[in-house]
Amino acid sequence: MAMTAQEIETYIRTALPDAQIRIDDLAGDGDHYACKVVSNAFRGLSRVRQHQLVYDALQGHMGGKLHALALQTSTPD
Repeated sequence: MAMTAQEIETYIRTALPDAQIRIDDLAGDGDHYACKVVSNAFRGLSRVRQHQLVYDALQGHMGGKLHALALQTSTPD
C-alpha cells in the first residue's frame, strides 16, 4: 500500500511544524513523489543533514510504504 501526499505531509509537519511543504505525485501512482520542504530547522545544517531530518520524520516508511521521494530542502529567505 502506497502513502498519500497527505500522509507524507502529516509526518513531516509533525516533525517540522514551521515547514512549508509542497508535494507532487510524479507518476500519478501514489508511489513516486517530489517534495520541497522549507524550514527554519534546516538553518546551519548541511543538505545531507536536512534530508536526514525529513527521512527521520517519515518514521521508516521510506523504501517501504513510500517507494521514491525526490527531495529538495531549504531555509526560508
